[in-house]
Amino acid sequence: MKSLGIDIGTTTISAAVLEDGCFITSETCKNNSFLAPTLPGERIQDAQLILDTALRTADMLFERYPDIERIGVTGQMHGILYLDGEGNAVSPLYTWQDARGDAPCEKSTDGQSWTAYLNSETGLPAATGYGLVTHAYNLAHGLVPTGAVTLCTIGDYIAMKLCGRQTPVIDASNAAGLGFFDAEKRTFNQTVLRGIGIDPAFLPGLTEDRFIGICRSRARVAAAIGDNQAGFLSAVRDREHEMLVNVGTGSQFSVFSSRCMTVPGLETRPMPGGGWLLAGAALCGGRAYALLADFFTQTARMMGMDTNAPYAAMEGLLKSAGRPEDVPTVLPLFEGTRQDSTQTGSITGLTAENFTPLHLIYGMMDGMAHELHQMYQAYRAAGGTAKKLIGSGGGLRNNRFLCESFSRAFDSEITLSDGREEAACGAALYAAD
Repeated sequence: MKSLGIDIGTTTISAAVLEDGCFITSETCKNNSFLAPTLPGERIQDAQLILDTALRTADMLFERYPDIERIGVTGQMHGILYLDGEGNAVSPLYTWQDARGDAPCEKSTDGQSWTAYLNSETGLPAATGYGLVTHAYNLAHGLVPTGAVTLCTIGDYIAMKLCGRQTPVIDASNAAGLGFFDAEKRTFNQTVLRGIGIDPAFLPGLTEDRFIGICRSRARVAAAIGDNQAGFLSAVRDREHEMLVNVGTGSQFSVFSSRCMTVPGLETRPMPGGGWLLAGAALCGGRAYALLADFFTQTARMMGMDTNAPYAAMEGLLKSAGRPEDVPTVLPLFEGTRQDSTQTGSITGLTAENFTPLHLIYGMMDGMAHELHQMYQAYRAAGGTAKKLIGSGGGLRNNRFLCESFSRAFDSEITLSDGREEAACGAALYAAD
């Protein structure tokens, strides 16, 4: 049986076709849908353009494989868009990068941000960019579009359009990413929502059904699932004995638990089909390495040289010299943390001998690995068991030296996944199961 998985990423839209769980092909195109911001920190995308691109990609693959029987969808699970009564978007997609939650909250008496105010009012953690933080801000500032009757994630929107629905439904793995969700009971905390002025009836209905409709008269469409969970389904085949680190633009640590655990610094996210995923995100992640590359590029230009290949130069330096002993300690918190967006990065342990490009590169890679290893340590401290380390994402796949930093930090050999559109493949696997 063939299954199609679609992944709506922030910068790319990808689709993969599997047959009996084995990869056949994939297609990826750029998600050039960002719109000009109208508010400080606003990060929005054109929902209709995303839908058109996703449907066009699906049509292309159906032309080549008309016997596709299942469709799975995933995508950035924190962002939201608003829909009217006919199921059409009446707003842009407010992405997970949207920072209106960091704006000062008028309801706060001590200058808290909207995110901090909502966290203190509810006693529940939520982060800037989470859909219901965005929605609370929009409600308070009259920004919910006229005619909007509900909201959903971009994955929910694509899934409902594929099967011709007019109302969205949401899987718990997506719903948890909006915030103020009871992961153990797999439901929104309605009392909390009412307390912060959000009508629970405005939210999409939760579904426990795997399939929500039919596309092209024969292909069953699965409810959209969270992208973190989808990537885990694809990269980790033995969830009881493996854990995942992913390094792309951001980076994540994820580990499966058959019981609902609470771990400081990690989110407890429902897994499609049962169980939970403990997940932590480093907000800068792989972008930390890109920032260092940009620093070297600017330095070269300052010296009157121009280079278009900083990554190749960095790799060449790593290949030509062994790992030094006195690597400085780098904390790559350029964008803060989920818990505290005001935190900043730092470099310590610098001396006259180790203030070199080589030492800085190793320090940055070690810092990227250390940030995720701290999440693993929190998991172990809460009673989690040791597991085999699996790696995914272009940041690891394209840099064996970064893999070595992760192996050193976790004291475990790292095994890379096959790397073929992991989130899209995970959605296809879920739909085919």
